[in-house]
Amino acid sequence: MGHGQPPARRYEAGVNRAALLFAVSLSACASRPPAAPASRELRLPQERHLAHLRQLTFGGENAEAYFSFDGRELVFQSTRDGRACDQEYVMGADGSSPRLVSTGRGRVTCGYFFPGGDRLLYASTHEASPDCPPPPDMSHGYSWALYDYQLYTARPDGSDLAPLAHAPGYNAEATISKDGWIVFTSTRDGDLDLYKMRLDGSGLTRLTDTPGYDGGAFFSADGKRIVYRASRPKDAAALAEYRALLAQKLVRPTQLEIWVMDADGRNQRQVTHLGAASFAPFFHPDGRRIIFASNVADPRGRDFDLYLVNDDGTGLERITYNDTFDGFPMFSPDGKKLVFASNRNGSRPGETNVFIADWVE
Repeated sequence: MGHGQPPARRYEAGVNRAALLFAVSLSACASRPPAAPASRELRLPQERHLAHLRQLTFGGENAEAYFSFDGRELVFQSTRDGRACDQEYVMGADGSSPRLVSTGRGRVTCGYFFPGGDRLLYASTHEASPDCPPPPDMSHGYSWALYDYQLYTARPDGSDLAPLAHAPGYNAEATISKDGWIVFTSTRDGDLDLYKMRLDGSGLTRLTDTPGYDGGAFFSADGKRIVYRASRPKDAAALAEYRALLAQKLVRPTQLEIWVMDADGRNQRQVTHLGAASFAPFFHPDGRRIIFASNVADPRGRDFDLYLVNDDGTGLERITYNDTFDGFPMFSPDGKKLVFASNRNGSRPGETNVFIADWVE
């Protein structure tokens, strides 16, 4: 699912399949991208916060590109090299030298660099099966599948693979703070909750315990706060439906809001009240603003764009205006660049690629 992945991701009945890439990646792509079309302007006139927008991948499904802590590399998930579902790759922040860093087996999501750059973290289903897991059952409406993801760490070249904090069920959407804490989503206690732990798996602590889905979490630059997406069933019937789907390893992400809390789980507070599918939140390095993706402007729920909001919920501002999908935004550590995934400039409908732009205040 990803961050949006669930989520990422985090994202089908009534929703454009590519607009919700973070649920299921759908097609393979070439391993060596062609040159970018020079005649097409990637940035739309209304997108005043973006300058020098560049396309980093070309073809297929590419998303959830996240910076290393030094800002020099990106780890991202992609279907390429003839594979049927996502694997994890690393490339330069300019799109150069993409390389496979996961096993090539199962489905992989939610890659992230360790603070020192000496290891990577990602979630994979390869232990449950080397094959791609089946798509979710849509007979109950659009849902995300809670695959049997487990967390792993590896060296930046993919070697020395090691499991981390294994537990039955879904364990994914992991990101890391600069001071060495991991936050992730797990069903290990029966609900979709957020947990944190040290890089070696020690100090495991449950952060959320309210019924509903909590996921797609990121730390603030100083490591003191966490931003995440959450669903909160509003009545007994909605809660019963949520739990019935969860028992089938499914979750319906049609209404997600952005929340924040302290890094120890205290002071949980809802930021947005949009009544839409809002996901993939990330703190600006200033710690006061949050960028995220939402379909709030589209009555059909198919068009996702990026928005910026103050951490108290004020000052909502639309950032992108592409008429299909923009999502998974992340600022570079210095706040000077923004990387995100988009359907814009695709060679076919539904193609999702990674883009980077200079951020303009």
